[in-house]
Amino acid sequence: MSNVIVVGCGRVGSQLANMLSDNGSNVCVIDRSADAFANLGRNFNGSTLQGVGFDEDTLVKAGVDDCDVVAAVTQLDNTNLMVAEVASRLFGVPHVIARLYNPDHERAYMQLGIDYVCGTSLVAEDVFSKVVSGHGAHIDTFGEFEVLRFSLDLSSREGKRTIRVGELERDHDIRIIAFERGDGSASSIPNKESVLYQGDSVLACVRHELIPMFSKYIQE
Repeated sequence: MSNVIVVGCGRVGSQLANMLSDNGSNVCVIDRSADAFANLGRNFNGSTLQGVGFDEDTLVKAGVDDCDVVAAVTQLDNTNLMVAEVASRLFGVPHVIARLYNPDHERAYMQLGIDYVCGTSLVAEDVFSKVVSGHGAHIDTFGEFEVLRFSLDLSSREGKRTIRVGELERDHDIRIIAFERGDGSASSIPNKESVLYQGDSVLACVRHELIPMFSKYIQE
């Protein structure tokens, strides 16, 4: 289970927070306005904190010292940039993601090495995919694909502790590149008949937008 701080509780932030909460993450949402938390709805299982997202004391209260991911998704690029800088440089949060409104600022984000999502639609889904791919030991991004290394979780298969590579690839439109047995006894480049077991270490190429559906196979 991961600990995530979401800064900004507008349309994008509230949607993202609910998606992460439903996915089993511990989520704390920060916003300047307490009224904004009404966007989360009654089924939100996380916590909320009124305050400024780049304020050190506020982040500490939100649990930044134990945090796996900070997502800065306010409507202000400068605020998101400051949150990202404080979270990564002062607190050493391993994965920081910022929303970017103005594409003219993209160069600055890239030079600072900040992971970001740029756009006006599907932003919550894009950030969610980045967070989930981080859980799966994200290795690299190639256009619309993410390369992930993760331990295989087959608990959703109702007692079935194995799955063929061809079945996994067909049902989820992914490509398994390589795997290693959970006990380290063997590794292989698979074919479609290769069998994967619970706990095997898997290297896979997954379409960015399909990661939320595939995340049930990623052992956290």
